[in-house]
Amino acid sequence: MEEKNQNRNQNLDVNPEQQTPHKRRVRYKGTHPRRFEEKYKELNPEKYADTIEHVIQKGGTPAGMHISIMVKEILDFLQIKPGQKGLDATLGYGGHTRAMLEQLHGEGHIYGLDVDPIESVKTKKRLEDLGFGEDIMTVRQMNFADIDQIAEEVGPFDFILADLGVSSMQIDNPERGFSYKFDGPLDLRLNPQAGISAAERLKEVDREELAGMLVENSDEPYAEEIARCITGAIRRGEKVDTTTKVRELIEQALSFIPEKERKEAVKKACARTFQALRIDVNSEFEVLYAFLDKLPHVLAPGGRVAILTFHSGEDRMVKKSFKQYQKAGLYSEIADDVIRPSAEECVRNSRARSTKLRWAVRAK
Repeated sequence: MEEKNQNRNQNLDVNPEQQTPHKRRVRYKGTHPRRFEEKYKELNPEKYADTIEHVIQKGGTPAGMHISIMVKEILDFLQIKPGQKGLDATLGYGGHTRAMLEQLHGEGHIYGLDVDPIESVKTKKRLEDLGFGEDIMTVRQMNFADIDQIAEEVGPFDFILADLGVSSMQIDNPERGFSYKFDGPLDLRLNPQAGISAAERLKEVDREELAGMLVENSDEPYAEEIARCITGAIRRGEKVDTTTKVRELIEQALSFIPEKERKEAVKKACARTFQALRIDVNSEFEVLYAFLDKLPHVLAPGGRVAILTFHSGEDRMVKKSFKQYQKAGLYSEIADDVIRPSAEECVRNSRARSTKLRWAVRAK
């Protein structure tokens, strides 16, 4: 008895600061978890491969992942050969990069650019774990508008890919504020360490400027109504700094629409509004213009470039640039028309539906 009491006293003497309390992992609530952090299986693809495949087979994108679009079509066009030097201008999750690296068969080099300091680190590690080290893969945190800088350093590229879509990892994470579907801070910056958030941007604009932004960046048919509602709320002293608040204001702005049509109208207006704000805070059109202007000058003779776009404004810019530089003799060939993903791919990945692929070949 005396020995047991001594052991008990010894346990009581342990400094509580030295004891690490056991923290239970957040688990699914029910069969269909809604919260991003509850999807612990989807967020661990290496451990729960069956769960990942099940989500994909149902046409969804697992939390924290991104399913690369039109990989086969891109590889068929780029015709990558061992020993070549390539550039993935928008690294993202690294799916396209991995596919291109595999074509090199250990000979050559690919440079991957991304402005996102959070995801680029994860992707670099993911590719390294797959065996693609610094001997064949270099990741730089930089904007693809600055391709001339990296070309000055390493020379012209044999192939270039630019996927202009926002990665699913960014959209699905509520902390990044990219989606009206999840409550989170109204941020929308691809690099949250630079520039100002969408919430701060809204404080700067008046009704007319916001309406113009919605029309120019996303062809929003209810731009005037939405702009009036959002700027009016800010003038009244309301905080418009969360994704949920913006969605609520859009619902108010479109309350005049018949009830049976309102839900779908609000859904589409939310998607367009968030797209317009994202394009604005990241200066996406200006960045794309700079990239397209420098593009033919960083390609090696006969070099190939493929660009994926996801809305009409981007596609118009790519089409115009390719035609302009073909006329000037810098491109020998360009895509006659856009290439779209197959019906099968759109079923497997619903986010592929709006994708358009255009390509060009540098003159020799």
